[in-house]
Amino acid sequence: MAEQDLAISYARQSQLTQQSGIQQLVLAHQSELAEVANVPCFFWGSLTDPLLTSKCLLTLSKVVRSSFGPVPPSLRDPIVSAGTNQIRFEGFSSCNGVYARLDLLEDAIDGEFIASGTTNVDFNEPMLNALNAVKKTEKMVLGVGSQEVAISTDKAKVIEKKVTLPPRWIKGLTSVQLYLAGMEVQFELNKIQLIQLFQGIPKGNAKGEFYLTKRANRFIFSPIGTGDAVRIGGIQRLRLLEGLLTYADKLIVYQEKGAESAAFVADFGKMRLTLALSPDSYRGFSGEGNVLENMIKAVPDEWIHAVNGLLKSNELFDPTMLSIEHDVDFDTMDTLSASLSSIGLLGYDLHSHQHYYRRLPFKMERILALNPRLKNAKKLVATAGVQFIKNTAAYIEARVEGSGVQHTVIIQGDKYQCTCNWFTNHQGKRGLCKHILAVKMVNG
Repeated sequence: MAEQDLAISYARQSQLTQQSGIQQLVLAHQSELAEVANVPCFFWGSLTDPLLTSKCLLTLSKVVRSSFGPVPPSLRDPIVSAGTNQIRFEGFSSCNGVYARLDLLEDAIDGEFIASGTTNVDFNEPMLNALNAVKKTEKMVLGVGSQEVAISTDKAKVIEKKVTLPPRWIKGLTSVQLYLAGMEVQFELNKIQLIQLFQGIPKGNAKGEFYLTKRANRFIFSPIGTGDAVRIGGIQRLRLLEGLLTYADKLIVYQEKGAESAAFVADFGKMRLTLALSPDSYRGFSGEGNVLENMIKAVPDEWIHAVNGLLKSNELFDPTMLSIEHDVDFDTMDTLSASLSSIGLLGYDLHSHQHYYRRLPFKMERILALNPRLKNAKKLVATAGVQFIKNTAAYIEARVEGSGVQHTVIIQGDKYQCTCNWFTNHQGKRGLCKHILAVKMVNG
């Protein structure tokens, strides 16, 4: 069987990994991704452009220390992934409405990748002070391990220890990559156009929507949208990039197909910094719920084990090639890919237009607990709260128990409808309601 072949491949890979003494992370579906053996160092080496790297890391730190909603800053800094000759730093604003990722590419680092893995640390004041003091001519050494991240310069050596991954970040990781995967390039700005554009950001806390549009050879922000304009909710969030404008070679602007979310990628040649904005300042990525439909799909433990044994952190995830190489049915691989995305193990790289794999130390139960709609949908299924009126391949109608009322759910192809308040208010833009989820669970 194809699935058995994949499981066998995992077993062989696991044996080789254990023999070589490199850290093996084991992910069981609805269980913990736990470290079998701690690897003190994933990467150790020099950064080829210390000043620019410091500026980008300080920008990332500015993102995670900011909040554009009612949630106060919680000072949780980067998730750091090392592997496949690159290092990624990822983080969210405290309100979870801004996602930032710094990709240090092969030319940005000069060192040794001893193993592949991910950790999560705080950047406290000593680290920020060290980064602020970096000059263009001095040497900067970076160390990334399972329990810490260290930076050494001519003036200081700072070590930050591993901390707990914030729950809102876990939810954000499961949602933001789905937005990114649905984005397409809208504009590309050179350095001059980029600097001119940011000079036009409205002062203060600008209210309402703005649109990035091009007139003649100049890009501007306008409160009026045109056909090819990029919608930006909470435009003041773009100020997070201001410290990098003079260093960027170009800025590439992406927009999600639903014109809700947008992403801005500052390209520096050796490295790229991505800033993705949720639809509005008051909407964090953690609350969107766009992964809930994927999370109702049951995936056998051995499938997750197999992929986790085969892939490294930052390795590009190509489901088609995996299907061919391991003789796995394409539909089966699609289901597996959806599940991996849903639990935060896949990120998305806009530059390569592909998912990449990351290994994160958290329990599947934490994600389920953080998604009450999914929990409530499972409860509706368990208590026989779904009754079908009509169930055909083209049309489904069902009555689903609500709070003192029965709701009507209609599903036609990829179109959904429910009479509950959640669906009425959001029209599916923030994920499916618990009633539609329950119908889809029962219907298989």
